Amino acid sequence: MKRATKINLLLVLAVLLLACLPLVLGLGDDEEEPFTGSDAQAETAITENDPDYEPWFSPIYEPPSGEIESGLFAAQAAIGAGVVGYFLGVVRTRRKYAAGTASGTWTADPAAPGARPAPAADTTAEGDADQAETGARS
Repeated sequence: MKRATKINLLLVLAVLLLACLPLVLGLGDDEEEPFTGSDAQAETAITENDPDYEPWFSPIYEPPSGEIESGLFAAQAAIGAGVVGYFLGVVRTRRKYAAGTASGTWTADPAAPGARPAPAADTTAEGDADQAETGARS
């Protein structure tokens, strides 16, 4: 197994452990809502410390239910992940092709699916004429 594969598996295992550990240990069982968001916790702390507190402004849009709010949050996260993933893919692809064309050969493995062949060595007009005569133009 490659070193990079081992590292990726360890990272996935660490993320799963961090996500499941609070559930397994029963953290938050003594609370009414054990895994509330930080906004709700801040609101509770503010009302406990200063019951007369008046907010500076109200939200522009208040979803009618918690499910809609969660759905909007998930959509926002998905759009953000898509934008970041697209950007990283574009940057990686540009670097890959810039490195391949600068040296005159492609960096991809020729046996890999979707790999492009190296550019032809003879790109002169004379070479094109020879191909046209033999009918070997691709």
